[in-house]
Amino acid sequence: MSRIALDTHRYVDAARGVREVVEQLAIADRVYLPFIVVGELRTGFVGGSRRAQNERLLQRFLAAPRTELLLADEATTHHYAALFTQLKRQGTPIPTNDIWIAALVLQHGLTLCARDAHFDHLPQIPRI
Repeated sequence: MSRIALDTHRYVDAARGVREVVEQLAIADRVYLPFIVVGELRTGFVGGSRRAQNERLLQRFLAAPRTELLLADEATTHHYAALFTQLKRQGTPIPTNDIWIAALVLQHGLTLCARDAHFDHLPQIPRI
């Protein structure tokens, strides 16, 4: 059973039809889009010239039967705190939003579809 979470860059790659990502999504049993990613995407939409088109594409993606919006809860905060502390001790900080994404991935036992190298500092996060 393949359950993957997309980071922002990989969602954009999928929207642009990048074959590698499209193929990964096609074989996934379930695809999760963390709320942080949705916030980052919408921030980009606001400043862009294709705001309405991008929003429609996002809504269609979120409405797909195998896609789910992934929300944080109290348990997520425990994962976040552990990851933040680990990164601080390692001397390898990463963007705060990415720590939240990683916390959600850990909490829900997902595989992260990301191309950002800073996730390499979190070897406990399964990635494709």
